[in-house]
Amino acid sequence: MIRSYRRKILRLFKNTCMINYKSLIPILLLLPLFAFSQVTMRAKIDSSSILIGEQTHIHLELSQDKGKTVQLPVFDKTIIPGIELLQIAKPDTTELDDRRIRIDLTYLVTSYDSGLYYIPPFKAALDKDTFASNSVGLKVLTFSVDTVKKQFFPIKKILTPDIVWSDYYFIAMSILLLLFFITWGIYAYLRHKNNRPLFVRSEPALPPHIKAMSELDHIKQEKLWQQGREKDYHTRLTDVLRIYLHDRFGLNALEMTSAEILDVLRSIPEATVVYHQMKDVMELSDFVKFAKFHPAAEENEKSMMNALLFINTTKLEEVVPEEVEKTESKKES
Repeated sequence: MIRSYRRKILRLFKNTCMINYKSLIPILLLLPLFAFSQVTMRAKIDSSSILIGEQTHIHLELSQDKGKTVQLPVFDKTIIPGIELLQIAKPDTTELDDRRIRIDLTYLVTSYDSGLYYIPPFKAALDKDTFASNSVGLKVLTFSVDTVKKQFFPIKKILTPDIVWSDYYFIAMSILLLLFFITWGIYAYLRHKNNRPLFVRSEPALPPHIKAMSELDHIKQEKLWQQGREKDYHTRLTDVLRIYLHDRFGLNALEMTSAEILDVLRSIPEATVVYHQMKDVMELSDFVKFAKFHPAAEENEKSMMNALLFINTTKLEEVVPEEVEKTESKKES
């Protein structure tokens, strides 16, 4: 009986140990993953002792798994009271292996109060876990002042410097130039808005008949119809006459047809004498331009003669001052 009980107890103990051993195998295999999935942090300082106002760097090394988002420590203007934060360098990431990376953070700090400062561990968060680095210390030294040999004086009042006008010369010139360009810009905008050129050269206007005669003489010298350019010849000829009618009688002849121009000329006394000559010029020009008519040489020359005759007959005679005085003296007598 006793042996049978012993055998049962040994068999139960053996089975229990085997079950526990087999259940521990997966856990042992996953232990490295749990170990490497943690965040490790290490802090170090370049110089643990500085003078007031000097600067030093605090380096924070943080190792973590790839693809994990770790919430890094955040500071506003101070690491701790008395230790001011001047600058945070851009994080530098280094790949350790296929699964791990290292992030290096550098903090530039200083202090303006002497003393021994204890900088507590830096903390970072991953999911719901918080990880901390080691702590560092910083000793801030001050200058030794001999209050016995050195003589101290009260703070002087703030002195107001004298006004030196040459210091404001550049500012004054800049303001004047700015006002000049603003005024010029407004002036140019208004001129452009009214379709007027910025610079207008005042030249004495030629009388309409002199300007028309000059244009006809220029057309005659070009010898257009002699080169087979009858259309250009008659177009230029009638354009000169249209501009002359506009300048002499105020007709909008450039926008009117030949028939409309001839209808208006019937009611102008100065033009009735040479109405038929003007009609011949306009009709022949329309035939050439629209019907592709090729006039003879005599007809081309006749159009030029008729245009000159029309201008000479209807031109506005200039009154010479001497003649004005003679006419006025005759009226008085």
